[in-house]
Amino acid sequence: MKKLIFAAMLALPTLTFAHEYKAGDLMIDHPVSFETAATARAGAGYMTITNNGDADDVLLRAEADFPRVELHETVTEDGVATMQKQENVVLPAGESVRFEPGGKHVMFMGLSDPFEAGQEINVKLVFENAGEVDVIFNVEARDGEKVDHSGH
Repeated sequence: MKKLIFAAMLALPTLTFAHEYKAGDLMIDHPVSFETAATARAGAGYMTITNNGDADDVLLRAEADFPRVELHETVTEDGVATMQKQENVVLPAGESVRFEPGGKHVMFMGLSDPFEAGQEINVKLVFENAGEVDVIFNVEARDGEKVDHSGH
């Protein structure tokens, strides 16, 4: 019995710090957002979604406790970057789609308080085939450098 309890205690940190989610053939890796300025009224969420299946899937929407939550993509034309609302995001079979600064992202709009490091944002991702999955976007400090989460 002591060995079983010890083994469970060793596994606990792995379970606590694991930050990936599975939905059908999809793997959602490291949902994260960054601190926002005190006056910010919007924040963004990032992650990587890998489709390990044989068929495409589609991220239809993200839902969270904010006045508006939308899927966006940053598009640069003639040196000017704009965010464009996406009705959905196609997740091709056998590929990964990155949601990252300067690209695709989840936009949380109508913030009443800034995002602070250590905060957790509960989000429901809704997929065409994989269904609904609840994930947590961890808010991390913005350190000015691109963070590599490939080890998560």
